[in-house]
Amino acid sequence: MDSRSQVLGLLYLFLVHLVSSQYLYPNQTVGGSPFPLLIDVTTEELETGLEKGIFTSVDLVNAYTARIQEVNSTLNVVTEINPDALSIAAELDAERANGTTRGPLHGMPILIKGNIGTADKMSTTAGSFALLGATLPQDSGIAAKLRAAGVIILGKTNLSQWANFRSNNSTNGWSAYGGQTFGAYFPEQDPSGSSSGSGVASAIGLALATLGSETSGSILSPSEVSDLVGIKPTVGLTSRALVIPISQRQDTVGPMARTVRDAAYLLQAIAGKDANDNYTLAQPFDSPPDYVAACNYSSLKGKRIGIPRNLLTPDPDPPVSAAFEGAIQTIRRAGATIVDNVNITSYALDQYLNGNASLIVLEADFVSDLPENYLSKLTSNPQNVHNLQDVSNFTHSFPPEDYPDRDTGVWDEALALGFNNSSPQFWAYYQNNLEVAGPEGILGLLANYSLDALILPTGYSPGLPALVGTPVVTVPLGFYPANTTVVRNRRKTLVEVGPNIPFGLSFIGQAWSEASLIGYAYAFEQRTMVRNKVQPYLVPNIELAEVVSTRKMVKSRF
Repeated sequence: MDSRSQVLGLLYLFLVHLVSSQYLYPNQTVGGSPFPLLIDVTTEELETGLEKGIFTSVDLVNAYTARIQEVNSTLNVVTEINPDALSIAAELDAERANGTTRGPLHGMPILIKGNIGTADKMSTTAGSFALLGATLPQDSGIAAKLRAAGVIILGKTNLSQWANFRSNNSTNGWSAYGGQTFGAYFPEQDPSGSSSGSGVASAIGLALATLGSETSGSILSPSEVSDLVGIKPTVGLTSRALVIPISQRQDTVGPMARTVRDAAYLLQAIAGKDANDNYTLAQPFDSPPDYVAACNYSSLKGKRIGIPRNLLTPDPDPPVSAAFEGAIQTIRRAGATIVDNVNITSYALDQYLNGNASLIVLEADFVSDLPENYLSKLTSNPQNVHNLQDVSNFTHSFPPEDYPDRDTGVWDEALALGFNNSSPQFWAYYQNNLEVAGPEGILGLLANYSLDALILPTGYSPGLPALVGTPVVTVPLGFYPANTTVVRNRRKTLVEVGPNIPFGLSFIGQAWSEASLIGYAYAFEQRTMVRNKVQPYLVPNIELAEVVSTRKMVKSRF
């Protein structure tokens, strides 16, 4: 964030504290109307408050911005605050006052990952100085849908640089542009990646919810360790146009939220066809299903849920294993039939654990997709980067990119391949992926055993669905016990395992089965309410009630 934004934020923070210490009503109320805590607030609670005039979208922007300013120096979550957020909020407040709303998310602030393009005053960098100051001719398809739904794009979150597709020795949540993001459940917690900032921001209420992107695990994993619901959609359900790419075959954009229902609302806003992303034109429906209506307590009744035990390699940590076995019983009591030990073939397992086709596909796609689908679209390109070799050269020569301490090993391998995704030799690797995850993998299990979904601890869930572009929903499952021994990453800078760090449960399905998976996740969530059992160690103090109190006091004085 620029220095002006920081100064203004600190001044606002001071004013809120000054006023709230004298004028804040007890029990988080103003004029007798209740204000929900922003770490727990839901879409429907915000919509009710806005409709009743208890608070405004401008109040929400001020509250969330103050919360960001309060914790960002410690957790390093948000890299950009939209300088137009307040004016956009005021316009949306005026629309509501005139009886017009664009949908259930009208006037609600959302943070988006720093690789999702916007044609505004914010930068889209993927965490690299190579793209700082570059501009786009229009919003990404995702940003355009958010704005059409009345969402306020409050800012952008930090990420693992280039969506974790640069280095073999970097850390989750680190980027040259944004620094190191930390998780909120333990000091120096590894936030996972690559949607690191989005996970932490949603967990501690720096916005109603956030958006992440996933190629293989980048929504699911940071959602898991931030105690969130994360939806990794079918490739093609949400647009990737003007989202900085890795792979057209695996990239997807999805919500990260504190409840299944909130995630469903956000998915509803961004799903749908986009002429600028031909994968979305393969959707088997004219309009997406009603994902919010899919949130049904009885969704698991009569369903067949499979457990591919041979994917639990290596064995889960004991707390994860125990919680997973408990989840199986919860799902059974909810009326589902559990079909255990539905295992992928030995060939598929060997290729999944030891093969190289999955990485080669990503590398070849990246060499082609980065210039063709993003760099060539820029309307200004200050660093004159037009392909992966240019980006690599910049990274090697610009000291803040922290090379060679953080290498460019992934890029080096991609450039050394000698082919891209239009080359004949590419096809065999891609077909191998489809076979391993398809007939011999998870799609074969779903079909051969007549299963409605598979379940796995979330740490084991991303890889095979990534290869075939199918959906996964993760929901909170549990936390490491308070006496857990701390395990750090290989750089010794982040805590990978430690007390109170969350873990999740994933529901895995066929392409376009998001509505069903959301229903199963909701049914599990409502029976367990895991999220409420442990709180982050660091939570902002600023609340909406204080902001409204400040506004009313200032208005009365002037």
